[in-house]
Amino acid sequence: MSKLRFRVVETAFKKKAVEVATPAERPSEYFAKYVFNKEKMFKYLPSKVYNALIDAIDNGAPLDRSIADEVAAGMKKWAIEMGVTHYTHWFAPLTEGTAEKHDAFVEHDGKGGMMEEFTGKLLVQQEPDASSFPNGGIRNTFEARGYSAWDPSSPAFIVDDTLCIPTVFIAYTGEALDYKAPLLKALRAVDKAAVNVCRYFNPEVKKVVAYLGWEQEYFLVDEGLYAARPDLLMTGRTLMGHDSAKNQQLEDHYFGAIPTRVAAFMKDLEIEALKLGIPVKTRHNEVAPNQFELAPIFEECNLANDHNLLIMSLMRKVSRRHGFRVLLHEKPFKGVNGSGKHNNWSLGTDTGILLMAPGKTPEDNLRFVTFVVNTLMAVYHHNGLLKASISSATNAHRLGANEAPPAIISSFLGKQLSQVLDHIENSTKDDLISLSGKQGMKLDIPQIPELLIDNTDRNRTSPFAFTGNRFEFRAVGSEANCASAMIALNSAVADQLVKFKKDVDALIEKGEPKVSAILEIIRGYIKECKAIHFDGNGYSDEWKKEAARRGLDCETSVPVIFDNYLKPETIAMFEATGVMTKKELEARNEVKWETYTKKIQIEARVLGDLAMNHIIPVATQYQTDLINNVYKMQSLFPAEKAAKLSAKNLELIEEIADRTAFIKEHVDAMIEARKVANKIESERKKAIAYHDTIVPALEEIRYHIDKLELIVDNQMWTLPKYRELLFVR
Repeated sequence: MSKLRFRVVETAFKKKAVEVATPAERPSEYFAKYVFNKEKMFKYLPSKVYNALIDAIDNGAPLDRSIADEVAAGMKKWAIEMGVTHYTHWFAPLTEGTAEKHDAFVEHDGKGGMMEEFTGKLLVQQEPDASSFPNGGIRNTFEARGYSAWDPSSPAFIVDDTLCIPTVFIAYTGEALDYKAPLLKALRAVDKAAVNVCRYFNPEVKKVVAYLGWEQEYFLVDEGLYAARPDLLMTGRTLMGHDSAKNQQLEDHYFGAIPTRVAAFMKDLEIEALKLGIPVKTRHNEVAPNQFELAPIFEECNLANDHNLLIMSLMRKVSRRHGFRVLLHEKPFKGVNGSGKHNNWSLGTDTGILLMAPGKTPEDNLRFVTFVVNTLMAVYHHNGLLKASISSATNAHRLGANEAPPAIISSFLGKQLSQVLDHIENSTKDDLISLSGKQGMKLDIPQIPELLIDNTDRNRTSPFAFTGNRFEFRAVGSEANCASAMIALNSAVADQLVKFKKDVDALIEKGEPKVSAILEIIRGYIKECKAIHFDGNGYSDEWKKEAARRGLDCETSVPVIFDNYLKPETIAMFEATGVMTKKELEARNEVKWETYTKKIQIEARVLGDLAMNHIIPVATQYQTDLINNVYKMQSLFPAEKAAKLSAKNLELIEEIADRTAFIKEHVDAMIEARKVANKIESERKKAIAYHDTIVPALEEIRYHIDKLELIVDNQMWTLPKYRELLFVR
């Protein structure tokens, strides 16, 4: 095994960048080449069908099933011209990944031959095995039927020889078994609620769109080194490994020159992404060695989410062509920065207004303040839920460390916006409003420039920061499905906007002028949600105390954090917005607890195996060599001199004995703790038991393994070390 380590290190060191063929066309020409977008729809569909489909995509109009056959025929014709032989319903079950079952176009022709068939029925619906995916008890194991149903708002695309059709995934009884179905409902809820509020200011608004811009962080590791680390292979992270002498102290990797092998991978990935209609824009080195980032242009939230799922799949595929493995785990290496996936979120109207951006007129700025404050209210009332939406066994390693947002949801606003809100809070409505003849409303609010640039710099310690014309939800993990965070955020904002309109309308009915009523409610909201506003250092211990005093959710145990989904106010919010029922929420929590347990369980079993079969035998072998050395010293030198010369070795022999004994005892204890936890029937209690007893044991065992790594002869150590994993590229 030690020979394997040195062999893969040598091979990795000699690898050169893979040549990537640059398309003859400009990116704008091959963009969305493999996507059945509006351009392809116009070409391959009858005008009547095209108009109906576009109306469904742009305006959410109901899609008549009668046109499904014509859409399918046009889609098939295009796909066959592109060399496609199969189709699949592409969906996102509760696994954080995607799923697909490929079917060929072939059907019997009734004459002993075959023909290629793809009907509207096959486009609209399939029946994958629902019992084989996480469902939280909604389905019995013997009840296999589930449905995948076409989502026309996300265009079909081609991967290799397969036409991929984005779909929702629901149980036979109608409950959602995926992320897309509730996300679409949440987006519809925020659209409806935001339109009603927008009409206070712009009566012509008919639709509000939620936008998402994700930033995908990731690590690259040479595939040979990856294969020589069973913990990376099985869990996605290193369960042991001492810091290398150099990691990220010099910060020289961040925004530095991109290594040649990596640059080739990025180029290849970018070309493939553009062909699939993913508008990738930014690529760069991240802070940690061998860590990188990719980010696209903002898109409609549902489409952006599909593109993120697709890009993660694409990254895994393309990285292997370049001799890499991509690591999307939030914390693959201890002691260096973990990976996040900042979700930049905003709302915009069909009339071209960005609701999170200030304007040039008092009316525009009042609208801006209205949507910002209502977002803060949603975050304040559902801060625990938002934390739960980004929590997982993997993201737990990153949150709360001095590298990522703390496990307390707060919002950074910056000096300028903070001053605006303080001014509104501390002024009367009469102070704020004046009417000046034909000039209309004058709003006595400190001047907000057209582009609000935070002149106090950004606050990277804030999990939910205002960044000029959007909010940046920084706590989302790199491996996560963005939909989880976006469902919670959009639903909470939708619910809050409904309450806001109700509150304002109640004042208007009492005779209060519209602007005055809006300001009155806004002032009250600013005071109510003040606890969520924090511009200071979110990493400090002082903030943890202050956050608890403010009544914010400060829980750090992931299984307990999930309880936020089942709070009465959370259930009421999701049911009021029509996003999820109590039954669906309960089922999803069962899945979350079960997934948490399984991930920790796998880590514990892998660490136990590596400790007993790799680490202890190697350490013992080195100990034996030291003992032989001591005996030979005693035979060569007088007793006093031999004792002096062997003193250090004797210390090492004893230290190795102590540390291997500790590891053996604690691995055995961890096994027994798992046995006890596994007998617990409640998924919640079982997950809590794993969090409380197994997770600490992993760290305790790791500590002693990492110390042994510093002692044992480098030539004997079997597993690639951090210096090799992080710096051989």
